[in-house]
Amino acid sequence: MSRRRQIYEGKAKILYEGPEPGTLIQYFKDDATAFNAQKKGTISGKGVLNNRISEHVFTLLGNIGVPTHFIRRLNMREQLIRQVEIVPIEVVVRNVAAGSLSKRLGIEEGTQLPRTIIEYYYKDDALGDPLVSEEHIACFGWASQEEMHDIADMAIRVNDFMSGLFAGVGIRLVDFKLEFGRVWDNDYSRIILADEISPDGCRLWDVATNEKLDKDRFRQDLGGEVEAYQEIARRLGLLPEGENTVLDMAEHRKNRGK
Repeated sequence: MSRRRQIYEGKAKILYEGPEPGTLIQYFKDDATAFNAQKKGTISGKGVLNNRISEHVFTLLGNIGVPTHFIRRLNMREQLIRQVEIVPIEVVVRNVAAGSLSKRLGIEEGTQLPRTIIEYYYKDDALGDPLVSEEHIACFGWASQEEMHDIADMAIRVNDFMSGLFAGVGIRLVDFKLEFGRVWDNDYSRIILADEISPDGCRLWDVATNEKLDKDRFRQDLGGEVEAYQEIARRLGLLPEGENTVLDMAEHRKNRGK
């Protein structure tokens, strides 16, 4: 088997050259990072869970007409995706005060916001992904005004859909991060949703107990990260009831005695 050419490795995923022009293979790692990679660790089986959860959410978004880079899931840890030119902006949609918003503005975590807030952060690990305004984005040419309108419209649409999706399984969508990319048709480009949507980039709280079911369990040393990710998958119908472990193929073969 020929060795695949690695295109990029990030904190949670690796991108490989795809089988056809304009495609990539996205591999989900178990690595976990927080605070711009100042804290590092591993959440066993996280990549498997995030692959399934992101596939599920992206498929549903595609069904309601949100354009995404997702093509299909290939195996337990990999997806086939469209290659895009990533817009260097992280888009954070906030429904409830938490994380950096609470710290910056002194608002008690868990406070329902009067309206949904969209924030933009410049993607640069060395700078700590600083908060920026639309004026900064326009000034430095990171995205055009038309692209920002499309990004904001899609972000609100994704928020509306996901809020209902998670509310239906007893989960409060506190906030989440999105990334977008450009796909080109000759000289014309359009914006589509890229990256992933999983507990790595969402704050998800149990509606009844406010228990955190996302990466904040890792950030805040709460423990139970694997169980939290499994609970999200289970409520979305992606993990059978009573299944307490997520297996990679090596472990699966071992358990079958092969």
